[in-house]
Amino acid sequence: MRPARPLVPLVVLALVASLAACSGSHSARAWAASVCTTLEPWRSEIGSLTSRTQQQMDTATTPSQAKENLMRLFGGAADASEKARAGVVKAGVPDVDDGERIADGFTGSLAATRDAYSRARSGIEGLPTAPAQTFYQQVTQVVQQLQSDYQASGLDTSKLSSSELKAAFDEVPECR
Repeated sequence: MRPARPLVPLVVLALVASLAACSGSHSARAWAASVCTTLEPWRSEIGSLTSRTQQQMDTATTPSQAKENLMRLFGGAADASEKARAGVVKAGVPDVDDGERIADGFTGSLAATRDAYSRARSGIEGLPTAPAQTFYQQVTQVVQQLQSDYQASGLDTSKLSSSELKAAFDEVPECR
């Protein structure tokens, strides 16, 4: 009886073809639409988490409750940022000049945002809740560091050197 060797090259060929299709470049419009479709739920989730946390903080009566709310906010924001980063990675590379650098800029910015939220969550987690005044002073320091880290993570879209992508982001419905 002969082994089924002819089947192995076909399976390998099919796998390689499917991977090549997934990792290929995409038109500027398709890439922009995919990125905006990925980023919209991220923005909504961050807004929702922030709003819920603000409402909870207004009614929080103890440092322990505030700590729990802030950890949930920052942990949720880190998770949402990672999901957005993975979505942008999945969008592939735009078929424009410097497409790889541009895609890397988007994913790098989201990774840095995720990391900023993760550091803030860890910072809050490590704070003792007593005395209350000290806790809230330290929360202020963590939040100030988060703001600094968040600003540093931002993607400078003014350096987006692709007129095709600039036009695509302005034109596709998913980005409006």
